[in-house]
Amino acid sequence: MSMAEAFEILIVEDNPLDLEMTLRGLRKANIVNQIHVARDGAEALEFLFCEGAYAHRRIEDAPRFVLLDLKLPKVDGLEVLARMKADERTRAIPVVMLTSSKEQRDLIESYQLGVNSYIVKPVDFDNFVQAARELGTYWLMLNQIPGT
Repeated sequence: MSMAEAFEILIVEDNPLDLEMTLRGLRKANIVNQIHVARDGAEALEFLFCEGAYAHRRIEDAPRFVLLDLKLPKVDGLEVLARMKADERTRAIPVVMLTSSKEQRDLIESYQLGVNSYIVKPVDFDNFVQAARELGTYWLMLNQIPGT
């Protein structure tokens, strides 16, 4: 596996401002690991399952974790989560739902589908950046996954 293919984080986010705040928070945590950004759910699925534009990737080169927005164009976050958790090749990848939705039904459905964490995006810029920093630190440095 080449370093160019070793993405440690997949961020699935269509909002440019939220994406910038997430990336800024990860940088503040000194996480400049290989990050791939998908701007909609369809692109995220192609990336994860090595299809379409990502057919050259190997499914074994899975990200260490996925930051997934709930409300996405083309394929929503719940569908991406359902597809990941239904496939044994991607089931073990930790998924953090990072969303603006405070809807109880979204929270419940996310956990029923197997999400590892559900975080409501802070509205305040500094709090959002801090949340992203803490997320990156936890999922990349503290969380243990099989094979590490």
